[in-house]
This record gives sequence, structure tokens and C-alpha cells, in this order.
Amino acid sequence: MSKENILAAFKKIRVKASLFVLLLLVSTTLVFYLITARIMNRHILNEVIKRAEGLSRSMASTAGYSLLSQDLLGLDNTVYKIKNSNKDIEYIAIVNPAGEILVHSDIKQIGQKFIPAEGPALQKREDGTLIKEVSGKAGGFFEMSSPVIFMDKDLGLVALGINKSALVAAQQEAQGNILSVFAAILVLAVASSLLLSSFLTRPIQELSAGVTELKQGKRSRPLRIYSRDELGRLTESFNDMTALITAQREKLSKFAQDLEEAYIATVRVLAAAIDARDHYTLGHSTRVAQLSLELGRAAGLGKEELEELEISCLFHDVGKIKIPDSILLKGGKLNTQEQREMSKHTEYGTEILSKASSLVKYIPAVRHHHEWYDGTGYPDGLSGDKIPLAAAIISLADVYDAMTSDRPYRNALTKENARRKIMDLAGKQFPPELTASFIKLLEKRTAEMLQ
Repeated sequence: MSKENILAAFKKIRVKASLFVLLLLVSTTLVFYLITARIMNRHILNEVIKRAEGLSRSMASTAGYSLLSQDLLGLDNTVYKIKNSNKDIEYIAIVNPAGEILVHSDIKQIGQKFIPAEGPALQKREDGTLIKEVSGKAGGFFEMSSPVIFMDKDLGLVALGINKSALVAAQQEAQGNILSVFAAILVLAVASSLLLSSFLTRPIQELSAGVTELKQGKRSRPLRIYSRDELGRLTESFNDMTALITAQREKLSKFAQDLEEAYIATVRVLAAAIDARDHYTLGHSTRVAQLSLELGRAAGLGKEELEELEISCLFHDVGKIKIPDSILLKGGKLNTQEQREMSKHTEYGTEILSKASSLVKYIPAVRHHHEWYDGTGYPDGLSGDKIPLAAAIISLADVYDAMTSDRPYRNALTKENARRKIMDLAGKQFPPELTASFIKLLEKRTAEMLQ
């Protein structure tokens, strides 16, 4: 074979190899772009819908009693607080079964006929919650409508609209940045594919490993640059793209954190609303949360466990929403039948929290915070280590705060007398070791106050 033929054959091989490399790079990068964009869009969308759905369901859970008792002023106050603390909420409306608006974040709408937003239904939950996506100016919005069911009665619905302009802006910005990097990579890929060499395999393998790590959600290490030619610059661009994706992921994490903070703020408003039904228990859930967190730290709970414990404390008496005022606000001791109904608030709390999947993790602490160590508590008669630790912690803080607070039928105990009663109940109502830690905590508090 002549030299000319050899060169021609080599050129054909080089062209074929270059086209193969180019196709591989384009396909890999395109797949990576599509997967990243889809995951990002789905994550942002799910977080926005989850938050709005949680707010809608929480409002529906708390609105039942107020609608039954015609406490529209209380509902209006709750709607105002939630609307004021969540700037992206377009509106909140509470509607009776006849379709008349009873409470609205825009007072001009009160008394008018509620007209559901027109748009495709994204999802419909088993409890009747309907999620719609509505197109319009500024990116449109989502409308969540949750039925208000109280004591098996249909009292209407809660409709909540949340703007998705921030969602659209975040998606467009991220996609635009990724697309720009994608275009730059394609340009470098065309140039690098024309320069085949003996060391071509190693950089491609390095890029492939980087793409795999990034697709798996790992923070990829900077890729090693084997040369300063076009393929080397392609590797540098990939590192830049990795840094960009990492920065976008951090922004998404910050967005998720903001959503979590807004969610916790809503829970605090709900807890305050529950406590406010009885002025004797005003601030009770917050005080129980403070004591429980201190005891939880002493018991060695981690950061996530402490955060879950705090929310559980704020929810621990949520079931009292379903307890009638005639029992909850009674001036004297409860009779047997009334006590039996009052004890059901843990089961009512379980029922309320089970309506939202994001709240299910708080059920064990809420359901079992009245269980006794010796098994004589309620609702399930758990004993010993079968009682969840969070429930045992809340039980101690709950009883102590109740003892040291005034009640209609008795005055508050002194802190010293309350400590003695807690100690006497160790091994009977409370776990002995946890009780000992709690007593030390109370003694430390007293000593600090005397300093």
C-alpha cells in the first residue's frame, strides 16, 4: 500500500473516530442536560406544591371547628397571619357548602360567589384536595382547594392560590445557564474531535466519570486536565459547568430551607391558635417545646431529631381542636365521660396529622405523649421502652408545665413542689433515667435564676 493510500486510510479512520467521539460527547452532554433540567424542575415544582398543599390542608384542618362555631373573626385572623407571612400567596378563601365566600384575604370578596380558577387538574388527593395549575400573567399560579370536614360534616372548602412566578424565573435562569454551558461544550467538542491522539481515551473516560458523578447528585471533584489543547479546554469547561450546577444546587437548597422556615412559621401560628382557645393554656405548646428541646439535648438527640421534636411539641395538642368548649373550658374537674372524651385528643391529633404525608412523622410523639411508663396511660397502653423517646420527653415537659400553670380548678404548684411530684412519678408515669435528667435540668434552671 502506497504512502498516499495509507494517509487516505488514516484520514478515513480519523474522520470516523472523530465523528464517533463527537457523537458520544454530544449525546452524553445532551442526556446530562435533559436529566439535570428535569430533576431540577420537578424538585422545584414539587416543593412549591408540597408547601401550598400543606398550608391548604392545615387551614382546612383548623377551620372546621371555627366554621361550626361561627367564629369567622378567628378564621379571618388566621388567614391574615398566614397570608402576611407568605408573600407568594395570591389569596386564601374559606367557602361554605353553598359556594359563598365567608373569609377571604381580600375583604372585598367576602359574601361573593366563589368561582374556582380555570385550569387543568394536576392532582386530586384521597381526602378531596384538588390541585390546579392556572395560566396567566406573571407566570400563573397554583390553586389548592381542600374540603373542610369536621365531625363528619362537610362545612365547605379552603381555597389557596400561590404564585409561581418565582418558580418560573428560577427554572428559566437555571436552564439558560446550563444551555449556555452546553453550547460552549459542543463548540469545544467539535474542535477536540478533530485532534485525535494516543491519549484521547483517558480524557474521555475522565469526562464520563464526571458526568456519572454529577448525574448521581454527587459534588464532582475537578477533573484532571491531561493536556492544554481543545480537549483540555473541554475538561476545564466541564469543571466550570460542575461549579455552576453546584451553585444552582445550593440555591435550590436555600429555596428549600426558606420553604421549611415558612412551614415552621405556619406551624407556630397553628400552635398559638390552639393554645389561645383557653387563656389558661396560652403559650403552653411553646413552653413545652423549650423544655423538651433542653431535655432532648441532654438525652443526646441530634440536630434533625431536635427539629422534629420541636415540631412535635407544637403539634402535641392539635387534637384538642375537636374537643368541645364545654369540656375544654370547664371550670371544674371533668366527670368520667368528659375525661374519656378529653383523652381522645391524642387520637384526634393522629387523625389530623395523617391527612398530610409530610406530617406523618410527628404522629408517634403526638399519639403517645400520654402513655405511662407502667403501661396504664392512653391511648394504646404502651409501657417501658415501647414508648417513643420523643413522646416520653414531651410527656415530662407537658406535665411539668401543667403543674406550674394556673387552672380553673386549682392554682399553680410551686416549682419545688412540681419537681417533687415529678420525682414521685418516676418509674410509674415517667422513665426513671429520663426523669433524673429532667430533674437535673430543672435544678440547673433554678440555680441560674438565683445567680
